[in-house]
Amino acid sequence: MFGLYAAVVLIWGSTWIAIQYQLSVAPEVAVAYRFALATLILMAWCGLRRLPMRFTLRDHFFMAVLGVCLFSLNYVLIYVASIHLTSGLLAVVFSTIVIMNMINGVIFFRRRPETRTLIGAGIGLTGIAMVFANDLAAFDLTTGGSIGLLVSLAGAYIASLGNMASARNHARGVPVMQANAYGMLYGTVLLFGYIALAGIPVSFDTSASFLAALVYLALFGSVLGFGFYLTLLGKIGPDRAAYSSVMFPIVALLLSTWFEDFHWTGNIIWGVALTLVGNVVILTKRVPKPATKVLEQVAPVSPTCATNPTAKP
Repeated sequence: MFGLYAAVVLIWGSTWIAIQYQLSVAPEVAVAYRFALATLILMAWCGLRRLPMRFTLRDHFFMAVLGVCLFSLNYVLIYVASIHLTSGLLAVVFSTIVIMNMINGVIFFRRRPETRTLIGAGIGLTGIAMVFANDLAAFDLTTGGSIGLLVSLAGAYIASLGNMASARNHARGVPVMQANAYGMLYGTVLLFGYIALAGIPVSFDTSASFLAALVYLALFGSVLGFGFYLTLLGKIGPDRAAYSSVMFPIVALLLSTWFEDFHWTGNIIWGVALTLVGNVVILTKRVPKPATKVLEQVAPVSPTCATNPTAKP
């Protein structure tokens, strides 16, 4: 589990470098290229491994929901929001997907979040707010900020719905690789449809930097990143898996220190410390006391009335 979590955080926390080399074309076009290539890679992999690709129409519907919510529409909304918001504020807003996943988990699966998850999320979100305190302080609703805030929140919520679709697919036994392959196919078709309807100019950069970034984003950022993340989601649940979104900006800051001579302030140091504490709280489980120790601490009761001290919290 920790290996999957670390891989997701490191991969998605580093994709910002590659994204910088994709801005020579329209953002929506760059994202469409990314997922088109990722779709080809995944479909080829499934074909070479002769993985079963036949699913029910209902399964295809939820794979389409996955693709639309997680591989296309959410990206379009985040790019639109970036016109009005700083990248730091976007990171803060998108990290609220942790809370959205908890709420949607209750709505769609009647899954109540653990107390540790709530506490850890609260600590982590406080930390990420401290990291980007300057962006929050400079936020102005009168300069298009309200539009950016609403659009970014919509993007985060739609991504959360994609997480719910993935949780449903996992519960139904739909393999992650095949679900992602079809989901990315549906999402890519939607993206190109949106590009055509919006009249966004389609161009392609043949420079080595653009092509290298495209391959990195498609293979690592999409095929492996989403594969690891959605596998993790199936193992530990949407609420705990989503906490990785709080860690992405921290990895980006660490890389920025190396590549861009980023300077750390007291708020940032304390904020990073809090996000790491939240990370520990969410990913570790309470170790139950041995049954004998528990029984020694309470008055003797009938065995049929004793609680199970080893039950999962």
